[in-house]
Amino acid sequence: MGTQQFVVIGLGRFGMSLGMELIELGYEVMGVDRSEEVVEEVGGRFTYAAVADATDEEMLRSLGIRNFDCGIVAIGENMQTSILAAILLKELGVKKVVAKAITVLHGRALEKIGVDQVIFPERDMGIRVAHQLVTPNLLDYIKLSDDYSIVEMRVPTCLNSRTVADLNSRSRFGCTIVALRTEAGVTIAPTALDRMHEGDVMVIAGPNDRIEQFEREVVNIEE
Repeated sequence: MGTQQFVVIGLGRFGMSLGMELIELGYEVMGVDRSEEVVEEVGGRFTYAAVADATDEEMLRSLGIRNFDCGIVAIGENMQTSILAAILLKELGVKKVVAKAITVLHGRALEKIGVDQVIFPERDMGIRVAHQLVTPNLLDYIKLSDDYSIVEMRVPTCLNSRTVADLNSRSRFGCTIVALRTEAGVTIAPTALDRMHEGDVMVIAGPNDRIEQFEREVVNIEE
C-alpha cells in the first residue's frame, strides 16, 4: 500500500502548519494556493506545490485532485471560495474532504454540502488554552463531542508514587485513565497496580462535566 496522500488548499498559517506536520508524519502533501508568491515560499517543503484557483474545476482536475486520499480546504478568509472549493473536491471524487470553518454558519454550510469533517481551529484552540490557563497541570484538551473529552494531565505532586487504584478515578470522578506516559514509554489501559510518578502524563477520558470535576479536585487530593 502506498503512502497516503493529502492535498491542502490554502497555504495560510493553518494550511502551512497542517501540511508541514503531515509531512513530518511521513505523508505526501500537495500544497495549493492562488498566490504564486506563497507557493514559491513553500518551495521544497511540501511534496508538491501548485499555483491554482481552487474554484476552477478544470484546473483542479489537471492537478489530479481525484487521486488524493484526503483534501483539506484551509481557506478561512473567504467563505464563498471555501464552500466552492469543498464542493469541487467532493464532485471530483476525493475520498475524504475536510474543511476549516471560521463561523458556526460557515460550518453548517460545509456540513450541508457533505464535507466529511469540519474544523474550527480558532475556537478549538481557544478552548484548549482556557483549560490550560485554569489547570496548570493540564497539557492538552481534546473535545470529542458535546458530551465527552480526552485530556492529558501531568501527574501532580500529591499523586507521586500512588497507584491507579489509589486514585480510583472511575468511581470517584466517572473518568478513565486510558494511558500513562512515563520516561520509560507509554502504557495503554494501565492496570489498577500501575504506579504514577510526579511529571508522568495521564491520558484521561470521560464526560465533560466529570473531566472538569477531575481537573478541579485531583490536585487537592490529600497525600
